[in-house]
Amino acid sequence: MSMVLYESRNKISYVRLNRAERYNALNKEMLKELLTVLERVENNDDRVVIISGEGNAFCAGGDIDMMTDFAEKEFYEEVMKTIEAVVVKLYMMPKIVISAIQGSAVGLGLSIALTADYVVAQKEGKAGMLFAGVGLAPDGGGHFWLKERMGIHQAKQFTWGMRQISGAEAKSMGLFDIITKESAVDYAEAMSEQMMGQPHIAMLKTKMMYHNRTVEELQYYLEAERKSQWELRNTEDHQEGVTAFLEKRKPAFKGK
Repeated sequence: MSMVLYESRNKISYVRLNRAERYNALNKEMLKELLTVLERVENNDDRVVIISGEGNAFCAGGDIDMMTDFAEKEFYEEVMKTIEAVVVKLYMMPKIVISAIQGSAVGLGLSIALTADYVVAQKEGKAGMLFAGVGLAPDGGGHFWLKERMGIHQAKQFTWGMRQISGAEAKSMGLFDIITKESAVDYAEAMSEQMMGQPHIAMLKTKMMYHNRTVEELQYYLEAERKSQWELRNTEDHQEGVTAFLEKRKPAFKGK
C-alpha cells in the first residue's frame, strides 16, 4: 500500500500522507515516496497543492523506530538529506501550497506543514515541535519556519516549551493561518477553487520573489540542523528522552 497518496483534479494536486495507524509518522521509505510524489506535482499543470494526512492526525513527525537506525551515519545522512529535499521542494513549489491539518502536526510534521503558503487547521488541530522532549533540536527547517512566522525570541521559547498548543493558540502565534470548524481539506479545496479566478501568474511572481531570496537561508538552517542532530543523538539526554518516550514516562534530563 502506498504511504503517500496523490491525485490531480480540477487543477488541484492532492497529496495525502497515508500511514494513519502510525499517525502518519514519517520513516525512510515514506519520505522517499513523498519526495517522488512532489517531483511529479512540481511538473504537472495544477495551480494549487493541498497536503494533508489520513486518519486522526496530519503528521506525528519522524517515526521513533528510525532512532535506532540513526546510529549508522550513512543511514542518518540519507534520511536527513531526503527531509531537506522534501522541504525545499515544497518551499520552492511553483504553485500555491496549502497545508490542511486535522489533529496534530508535531515535530517534523509541523515543519512540513509550515512550508505552505497557507496553513488551514480544523478547530481541534494542535501544533508542537516537541523535539526537546527527546533531547533533540528541530529539523526539517523547523528553526527557519518558526523564525519566519514567530520571530526568533518566540521561536526559541516555543521550541523549548515542549508542549502542544491548540489551534486557536497556534493561530494567535502565527503558526496557523486559518481555523475552520469544517474539514480542513474541504476548506482548502474551497480556497483553491476560489483561487482559480485569481491572477495566478502574478501571485507566483510575488511568492518566488520572496522565496528565491530566502531559500539560501533555509538551506543554511537545514545543514546546521543535520549537524546538530548528529551531535545531539549521542547525548545522554537524547537516550533518556527516547527511553522515556517508549516507556511512556516523563524524562529525567541531566543536561549531558
